[in-house]
Amino acid sequence: MVTPQQKVVLITGASSGIGEATARVLAKEGARVVLGARRTDRLEAITNDIRQGGGTAIFQALDVADPQSVKRFVEFAQGEYGRVDVLFNNAGIMPLSPMSALKTDEWNDIIDVNIKGVLNGIAAVLPIMEAQGSGQIINTASTGAHAVGGNCGVYCASKYAVRAISEGLRQETDNIRVTVISPGVTTTELGHDITDPGAAELLQELRGSSLSPQAIANAVLFAISQPAEVDVNEMIVRTVASHGHAF
Repeated sequence: MVTPQQKVVLITGASSGIGEATARVLAKEGARVVLGARRTDRLEAITNDIRQGGGTAIFQALDVADPQSVKRFVEFAQGEYGRVDVLFNNAGIMPLSPMSALKTDEWNDIIDVNIKGVLNGIAAVLPIMEAQGSGQIINTASTGAHAVGGNCGVYCASKYAVRAISEGLRQETDNIRVTVISPGVTTTELGHDITDPGAAELLQELRGSSLSPQAIANAVLFAISQPAEVDVNEMIVRTVASHGHAF
């Protein structure tokens, strides 16, 4: 294993949950983390906490659905540190609902954040990483990228898309590592935006046994810490208690 010492790691969705946990874990291991999200008050608090603990961190407001916002975020990181070693495309939303509820605005939001957000990140870092001759793009998918359940159709479709995009990118490059992390049910704020009562109840049931965000952060650390010639393409991380169901 190779420590992420001094690697410049950009993390989207870094204001809570998996993104926050990953920023803290990687900073503790010596990475220079760049946090991005819409809630800058949370980013500032996390960044200050990391610095007080001896880590290196900076932050900038980020809306992954806006290509220009993502571009500015990446340019900010490159301007501060001179390079971009890892992009963790982690931002995502999960407003579950049955298709019959016709929550088309929420469907579009899922597409904008979960699919276009990943593509915007790739578009912003790919030229830099190609010029460097190295880099790693880590995309958060889900066990919902491997199985589909009721109330989850659009969300699962977005995560299947993340897997497809990642695999296509992997086949197109010889010097950029591409990793997909597929978490099972994890205790985060994901799903706080569910407006359908039945879907909200389903999520509460699933969270009866769930992973901590740090479990996924440790998976990201593992992927980053491999030797340069080793590319961990995909990791599915579930609780042992999830045996018997798809998520």
